[in-house]
Amino acid sequence: MATQLRLRSALALITGAGSGIGRAVCVRLAREGATVAACDLDGAAARETLGLLGGPGNVEGVPRGAHAAFQADVSEAVATRRLLEQVQVCFSRPPSIVVSCAGIIRDGFLLHMSEDDWDKVISVNLKGIFLVTQAAAQALVSNGCHGSIINISSIVGKVGNMGQTNYAASKAGVIGLTQTVARELGRHGIRCNSVLPGFITTPMMQKVPQKVLDQMWQMWSHS
Repeated sequence: MATQLRLRSALALITGAGSGIGRAVCVRLAREGATVAACDLDGAAARETLGLLGGPGNVEGVPRGAHAAFQADVSEAVATRRLLEQVQVCFSRPPSIVVSCAGIIRDGFLLHMSEDDWDKVISVNLKGIFLVTQAAAQALVSNGCHGSIINISSIVGKVGNMGQTNYAASKAGVIGLTQTVARELGRHGIRCNSVLPGFITTPMMQKVPQKVLDQMWQMWSHS
């Protein structure tokens, strides 16, 4: 009950909200009383998430009730700045909670990984979190608001994983980025934390070849 009272006035922006962890975060925050701005590269998936939140949704970012959906590519600076602007116009305030869940995988062993697969993962998983964190922090500071920024990293960012050089590097970068941003933004009343999930069955994980998953489970069961 105390959590619901605390979050009742909170506006939460979640990226990667169209599936997996991002969708689950939207559902939980809405259940705890927050107003949710669900963003995904797939706008239709973000709107589908709204249907799980227990209240009326929106079309093209214009709310008919508590929550709203947005479409944006977080790896592009212009799109990310526009997203924060749209959220502020839509709700007349910046989000006080920001959860960056957007992420991709392009798995492959180092000896065969293409430069494009490296660049794509770093661009979404690390640069995307930098851009969202920066835009959200700028919005909060300029409006004199306190807030909480949560960046989804991975346990792989701490211990590495076979066939995921690019993914592990991106998630390790998220940890370092978050620790540094926390030091910089604390004086503005903005907390910044990272969460390091283990392996969770999500649509993203379903793209990993079974033989790779088998190797991963075997490695983790003996670690």
